[in-house]
Amino acid sequence: MALVVAGLPLQAQVLSDIVNLEITVDRNTVRAGEQVTVHANLTIADGWHVYSSDLEGLGPVPTHFELNDSMLITGYGAFVEPAAKRVWDEGFQINVGWHSGKVSLSQAFELAPDLPPGRLPFSGRLAFMACTETMCLPPADQEFNFLLDLEEGAPREQFALIAAAEPIMGANISGLEGTELQAAIQEGLMSFLLLAIGMGVLALLTPCVFPMIPITVSFFLKQGENRTMPATKSAGLYALGIIVIYSALGLMLALTLGAAGANQLAANPWVNMVLAGLFVYFALSLFGLYEIQLPARLRQFSLQQESRSGILGIFFMSLTFTITSFTCTVQFVGLLLVAASQGHYLWPLIGMVAYSTAFAAPFFLLALFPQKLAQLPKSGGWLNSVKVVMGFLEIAAAFKFISNSDLVWSWGFFTHQSVLASWTVIMALTGLYLLGKIQLPHDSPVQHISVPRLLLSGTFLIITLLLGVGLTGQKIPGIVEAYLPPRLTHGQSGVVLKGRLEQLRWHTELEDALAEARQVKRPVFLDITGYTCTNCRWMEANIFTEPEVVDHFERFVLLRLYTDAGNNYREKQRYAVEQFGTAALPFYAVLAPDGSELSRLPQMTRKLEKFIRFLDDGLASYEQGAYASR
Repeated sequence: MALVVAGLPLQAQVLSDIVNLEITVDRNTVRAGEQVTVHANLTIADGWHVYSSDLEGLGPVPTHFELNDSMLITGYGAFVEPAAKRVWDEGFQINVGWHSGKVSLSQAFELAPDLPPGRLPFSGRLAFMACTETMCLPPADQEFNFLLDLEEGAPREQFALIAAAEPIMGANISGLEGTELQAAIQEGLMSFLLLAIGMGVLALLTPCVFPMIPITVSFFLKQGENRTMPATKSAGLYALGIIVIYSALGLMLALTLGAAGANQLAANPWVNMVLAGLFVYFALSLFGLYEIQLPARLRQFSLQQESRSGILGIFFMSLTFTITSFTCTVQFVGLLLVAASQGHYLWPLIGMVAYSTAFAAPFFLLALFPQKLAQLPKSGGWLNSVKVVMGFLEIAAAFKFISNSDLVWSWGFFTHQSVLASWTVIMALTGLYLLGKIQLPHDSPVQHISVPRLLLSGTFLIITLLLGVGLTGQKIPGIVEAYLPPRLTHGQSGVVLKGRLEQLRWHTELEDALAEARQVKRPVFLDITGYTCTNCRWMEANIFTEPEVVDHFERFVLLRLYTDAGNNYREKQRYAVEQFGTAALPFYAVLAPDGSELSRLPQMTRKLEKFIRFLDDGLASYEQGAYASR
């Protein structure tokens, strides 16, 4: 941590030798309701710097404008500043950003619409803190005082505060400047809602959603058989539970644990073990080994109490769905959680509710359909077969969550190969069951195999062969790889991926990667990922293995930061949130050897050309800069 120089206040001349300031306004003649932009040009002495505006928590004073009379304004524009250099401060335990050399800053303020014509005193100060790498001067400020001529007339359109954001609405959120999310907020509620709903629909295409399909179907098959409440009501409660729990839990975790709180919960090994146990518990019930029901005393309650217990079960399933889906915190949700962690509430709440509504809508239908099936006449025999197949799939899903705990606790038992072998056996057993070769307690003898049953059995046996090929080291479908533990070996020098990337060396610490980048004069490819991130595994299996991508990777120093477990993972979480303003996984960026950002890809993509274009943009920015000659 930098040391603050104590003692008497510095003379203005001494400070001006370090930070020379010139503050101006964009114009002197204004109208009520228009914006006024304050500009500050700083010339900072060599070896000194001032801090950026986006610092959080206890630490150095962020650079910011303050007005003496806040009643004169009704809205704020974004604090405009250049990209800051990011450095980890050991004393404050935060990443700080700073500016050096010549720096231009500005901020727009919207004048109140009811101001009378005449002379308007417009005064305030620019607060900042000047430091070297070893010491800091006391916090300082430069006052400004302007007399504005306030003329009569309606506000002119060209002077409207387009990026205006009243603090109570939180529309101007630090870290979101220039993002699609911030643009939607500024365009109004309808634009923001459409973006949130669109992102929710797109999130349904991510791999992390799929494990909840069999457990949703199997749970509501049971609901349909028990007929404790109308099918539409139970499906509606399930969808409503997803919306409420996803929004409330996500925001609560962001406020208590920070922007990465949802990811932390999804990666928690105990949570994953509970989810795995839940899947196994449901699976054994579907196999007919026991019935899931309340204890005898509770079953003697009234029908109203039975209905209440059914509601609790549905909301528990909604909680399970929410925690499972947190393994895929997409870019939109990542930005909302960052905003919530910074103390903004309204827009994140609206966004989470709209996003989760779109996310939950298909699962309303998925919950409704099996209940209707269970209530059809003569559904007993074939419906039992459906439940058993779902049970096998739930056992397979349980291995996914157990392997998540293995990765965090470093058991080394539920590895890529062992989980793949388990899935191979499970798929084979499912195929044989459908052929009638395996019989469970509630099954009737299979006298005749229908064509649909034969086709389904053949599908599972083909999947068995595909998985078996993977056990020999051959490539298997990327969608399967997304659910398997990563093919990783850990060493002191970093992480090495087996297979197509086995010749490439990956660093796991930012400082090590930047040091090598300065030495070999190459940019850094940064992969912010998680051990339990399903979308991350999909990218590694489907995009990273492409020959064109491997060719590009050879031109980078490679860095992979795990933010859910491992060495210094909390520090890496903070770096991701504070440097890039998002908690989404995966997140990709190209960095210069000094740590500054050259290009970014804030989420997974299924388009190879988009990923290549992102890498090319980073390389081009590196070549155009002065980094290669340093």
